Amino acid sequence: MRLHLPNMNCGGCARSVTRAIQSVDANASIVIDQNRREVELTSDLPRDRFASALAAAGFPEAPAAD
Repeated sequence: MRLHLPNMNCGGCARSVTRAIQSVDANASIVIDQNRREVELTSDLPRDRFASALAAAGFPEAPAAD
């Protein structure tokens, strides 16, 4: 799944996003594109669990920019 996180704008943010995702699924595959402010995430868990954890960490998901 691809998540657009407009508040992720630096390396510290990317680390916080990674920690939030790993708090839900420590085995998730995570690829961060900081320039596009996107995360490509592979996990068997539902999207809403990650969205909740990311929002709590200050990185709410937004629709992808076209």
